[in-house]
Order: sequence, then C-alpha cells, then structure tokens
Amino acid sequence: MIIPREQLSAEDVRVVVEQFLGEHLNWRIEGYKCDSSTVSQVLVKAAIEGQTIESICEDLRLNVKSNTVREQLNGLLDVCELRTHEAHVNAGLVNCVPTQLPRVGLEMAIDLHDEPFYGKTPELRTYACRGEASDGTTYFYRVATLYVIWRQVRITLAMTYVLPEDSNLSVVHFLLGRMKNLGFRPGVLYADKEFCEGPVLRYLKKAHIPAVLACSIRGKTGGTRALCRGRKSYCTTHTFSDGTKARVAVVATLKIDKTTGKRKRTWLVYVLVGLSWSAKKTRHRYRRRFGIESSYRQFGYLRARTTSRNPALRFLLMGLGFLLLNIWVKLRFLATHLIEKGPTRLDEDLFRLHRFIAFLRRAIERTFGTADSIPIYAR
Repeated sequence: MIIPREQLSAEDVRVVVEQFLGEHLNWRIEGYKCDSSTVSQVLVKAAIEGQTIESICEDLRLNVKSNTVREQLNGLLDVCELRTHEAHVNAGLVNCVPTQLPRVGLEMAIDLHDEPFYGKTPELRTYACRGEASDGTTYFYRVATLYVIWRQVRITLAMTYVLPEDSNLSVVHFLLGRMKNLGFRPGVLYADKEFCEGPVLRYLKKAHIPAVLACSIRGKTGGTRALCRGRKSYCTTHTFSDGTKARVAVVATLKIDKTTGKRKRTWLVYVLVGLSWSAKKTRHRYRRRFGIESSYRQFGYLRARTTSRNPALRFLLMGLGFLLLNIWVKLRFLATHLIEKGPTRLDEDLFRLHRFIAFLRRAIERTFGTADSIPIYAR
C-alpha cells in the first residue's frame, strides 16, 4: 500500500481502496457498461453509507442499473466457494498489518459477530446460526474474528464465516492456526463466554496459549454460581460438569441499582489458562478485550445493507466491512505515524474513521457524479 509523501487526499484514499479490493477480492468483471471498478465503488459507497446496492445506483450517475450490478455479483459469488471467498478476505486483512507490528507477546481477542437474518426458506437457513432472540429473530449470519491489540493499533488479523455445523472448537482451531501460520504468538488471548467450554479450554492448554475466557454464571445453588459467595474477589480451582478442571478468578463488583439507588454486589467469573494472575489483575486486563467491541461498533459504520438471497454475497459484505476497517487502520498508521524516539505513537485525531468515510464518499461522488434532481409526474 503506497501513499503520497506530502498529503493524503480523498482521491488518494479512493484509489488505494479500489486497487486494494481489486487485488484481493479476485474478481474480474468486463461488461460493456459494468466493470470491476464500478462494482467495487458501488459496494464501497453502500458500505460507508449503510445503504443497499439499489439506493447507491440511484444516487450515482451510472450507466448501469442495480439489477445489472447484482447479476454480476451473483454470477461471481457462488455459495459453494464460500471458503475460497473467505481466503481472499483473509489475505486482504493480513496485507493491512503494519510491518512494525511485533509478532510475539501481543494481546489478542477472539469474538463472534452476528448479523440478523429474517429469511424463511430452509435453504437459506442452512447458512444461518441459531442464537438468543435479538432484533426480532433467532437466526443470524455469523463471523468470528481474531483481533490484535498493539498500542494505538487495533487490527483484525483473521476472520471466518461460522456455519451451523461449525463448533466453537473448530472456529478457535482455524483462527489460531491462521495466527500461527502468520508467525504470531500471543502474550495472552481473550475470549468471550461463547468459547468457555471444555474442548476449547483443553485445546488452549495443550497448545500452551495463555488465555482469559469470560465464564457464564450458571446453576441455582451449584455450578459456577456456587463460587459467587462472600464479599471479596478471589481465585480458585473449579471442575466443570464435563470434568474439565481450570483455574478461575471470581470477581466481586459493586454497581448502583437503578431502581433503589443502592449499591448491589454483582459477580464476574473468568477462566484462566496458563496464567497465575490475581482476580483484580484478571478483571483489569480483560477489560482491554473491549477494544474488539469498539472494532465491531466501527464495523457498524461500514456495513452495506442487502436483502439478497445469496448467502455468499451477504457474507462478502460482512468481509468487506472488516477489509475497509483494516485499510483505514493501515492508512492512519502510515499517514499519522509520529517520527520520534520511543514507542510508536499516532496522531489519531488527524485521520479518524469519520474522515476516512467522508473522503471516500466525496471522491466516489466526484468520480461518477450524483443525481441531484428527480422527474415530476404530477400535473
């Protein structure tokens, strides 16, 4: 990725994004009016504005209709080649990793991200995972990501599309295998409650990967709920129902009850793998995992909308959001890196995400022009 030496303009950002997507999405469209450049620009504008392909085609002065763009995409994106498309996205994510990023001792996090799915046909639901009711549905298109935390850099290192038949262990195995192949070795790995289960804990222990996993509090009098006693935080050893033994940190916190206004004791439980941290340190360090939550919040600003029945297109739009987010992180690192002695520092205020989005929007609109009027049929 090459940027100008003097300044980074909106057109520079557009060109970088177009070239990057053309290189890594590995598609070629050579229609008379609809080419790869046009399709990628439409998808990018749909992502940064949270709109559909149809609304973007109506907004820009294009020589093609939205149906043509969708036909081209559906012809390229076959759900049978879902893992191939996933590999292309992963290659793009890695290409955004700064060369200065250390490969050993980093904090990493694994998490799941769900997109609500409202389809009814059995064929479409074979690619959607079940989950707790949210946004009016219990079906979701799901991705799992491996996230790297290094100073002011937060970057997605790998992702995978999660299908209903995929177990949590297979997801962790894929992401950590991808991490190992890239030469990374975490100082500590953070994971959410969904991954706190016997097979995953045993795999992490066998692989000698230090990890902290949030643990659900279950049971009425037994289980992990039996650990939530007393007034202070502490560490102990707990045996789960499947026979897995693990060191756990039980953290007592005080929160204000909104109804009574009084302080109420609540409990948090974490499972420690290969770590001898205290309960207080565990809670403090695990809070850094919430950097991945900010990544998903930013991903929400780069998510195109669709009602397509093609699962491959739906998944690609999710992958596109993470690609754009990584491109922004890389551009910000290259453009705002302060040259000084000591640890790497960035002038974050100079190129925040909203400016990246604004640059892309302006450059794309200048390239194609916009529809500034509509016909009036009433007489």
